[in-house]
This record gives sequence, structure tokens and C-alpha cells, in this order.
Amino acid sequence: MSGHSKWSKIKHTKKITDARKGKIFSKMAKMIAIVARKGGDPEMNPALRLAIEQAKSVNMPNDNIERAIKRGTGEDKKGQLEEITYEAYGPNGTPLIIEAITDNKNRTLAEIKHILSSFNSKLAESGSVKYLFDKKGEDWLPKYSTEITDEKLKEQLTKLFEALDEQDDVKEIYSNVNL
Repeated sequence: MSGHSKWSKIKHTKKITDARKGKIFSKMAKMIAIVARKGGDPEMNPALRLAIEQAKSVNMPNDNIERAIKRGTGEDKKGQLEEITYEAYGPNGTPLIIEAITDNKNRTLAEIKHILSSFNSKLAESGSVKYLFDKKGEDWLPKYSTEITDEKLKEQLTKLFEALDEQDDVKEIYSNVNL
């Protein structure tokens, strides 16, 4: 009975949960590093304090939080993180705004282009989609929302959003579609 041991089952489930935690931790670390640019002291930077609280709510280790703060303040020179906003047209011309946090713009751009082309979508020129949205605080709210009745299009958009969300550097995706 090869491969049916208790340890084998535990090993595989642990691998899956560790991968999920790693994705969450890396997104939280990027968020902390971005807000730490405005100051590394949580007492003086309320956005940093909030980001640290969110990281602790998902049980992120203090060492990881401190490293992210150092990377954001510039004490750790390895890989400065940048916030980038991409504009795209999804299936059937659906406008998309994709916000990303990355240490390598070229890699992130290539990965997002690949995901978009896989789902019959394309990257748009700067400003060609943003006029359809209003910036309210940190969020982009659509000026005109649309309802989709075509089930095939709904499925394509859902798969596109899932694929973009799986990409580690993608922070947020905005669209004017109500799914």
C-alpha cells in the first residue's frame, strides 16, 4: 500500500495550506512596505498601523512584518516595491483597472499581459479606461455600471478575475460590471 501513509496525507495538506499562507503573507508584506514609505513608526503612521493589524489578523509572524517595514522605509535595499496601475479591456470590451505592487515592473507587466491574452483581453493605453471611473479614496468606482446577461461572458470574466487575483503582484481589480 504505497503512498497511503498518514504522514503522506499530512505532508500534502500542509503543502497546500503553506502555499495559501505564503500568498497571503506576501501580499500583506507588500502592503506594509508601501505604506511604510510614509514613515516606519506605526504610532505616527495610521495606515501602517492598520496594515500591521491586518497582517496580525492573518497570523503573519512579527519577523516578516519588521522586514516589510524595513524594505518600505529603505533600510533594506533588496527590491524596492512600487505601485503600478494598468488599464485593460476584458472580454467584450469590459473596462478594467488593475492595481499591482511589484519589485519588478517588467516581470509583472509580462505576466499580466499573458493572463489578459489568455482570456481574450488586452492591455489599454494610459487614460483610455480611467475616464470611466472616479477615484474615491483608495478605490476606483465606476461612473456607469453595466449588467451582464450573457452567461458565457460572465464565466469568462469570472475566470479572468480569478487568474488575475492568483497573480501575486496584483493588489486589486476594478471593473464596471456587476457579476
